[in-house]
Amino acid sequence: MAEGLRPGANMREGEWVSVGAEAVAPAVRIDGLRVQRGRRTVLPNLSLEIPRGQVVGLLGPSGGGKTTLMRVIVGVQIVAGGAVEVLGRPAGTPELRPKVGYMTQAASVYADLTVAENLAYFGALAGIGKARQAEVLDQVDLTARAGQKAASLSGGERSRTSLAVALLGRPELLVLDEPTVGLDPVLRQSLWGLFRSLAAGGATLLVSSHVMDEAARCHRLILLHQGRLLADSTPAGLLELTGAKNAEEAFLILEREAGEGP
Repeated sequence: MAEGLRPGANMREGEWVSVGAEAVAPAVRIDGLRVQRGRRTVLPNLSLEIPRGQVVGLLGPSGGGKTTLMRVIVGVQIVAGGAVEVLGRPAGTPELRPKVGYMTQAASVYADLTVAENLAYFGALAGIGKARQAEVLDQVDLTARAGQKAASLSGGERSRTSLAVALLGRPELLVLDEPTVGLDPVLRQSLWGLFRSLAAGGATLLVSSHVMDEAARCHRLILLHQGRLLADSTPAGLLELTGAKNAEEAFLILEREAGEGP
């Protein structure tokens, strides 16, 4: 059987167990996570691990729990139960702040400041100098827009400004919520190249997307549906496990099998 997930004996409908586990301590370890929003259970009982030094894709349809899971990992989401460990410490621990970069879905920059001023402001808060600010501007291909106010940028440019802010401190873990939304194919390809380069340098990246064709760009995939884990595998392992031709077809197969039960 391919590395990835397989149905486990004596397990409830839709549950899976990992095979081919990583030997290195994971960047993130989640055990029995439960998140409630009002009367709605967003994440009912989630357990998974995110390996270090990889680009891990968090895939699934909108409303499936991806953003909630990311908020839990960076320590800004109240949880109802379970344990979440990030880089060896409980999620949200103050010591993790310089080690974790977070890019939200909505651009988190000041509209009345220029791109360079935004980086200077956040850089000053973290004690990061101009040389690093210039470096991340180049990484996200915004050097030519450095003097432009964020309010006048396109949606994709504002998102890349947010990404630049998240990159400032050279974080060990980067949590990126839909970082390629609104970007043209050339820029998307460029950013995925950057993500792989950061992982090669030792960083861990968790990248959410509802665009299944981005799955092949990741080292590993986590598929969520209605807050439940459908799969945790390599792209090749996922296709071999399901017999599908692509990630979207694999997701549909797993979703159907989970709904049908044993």
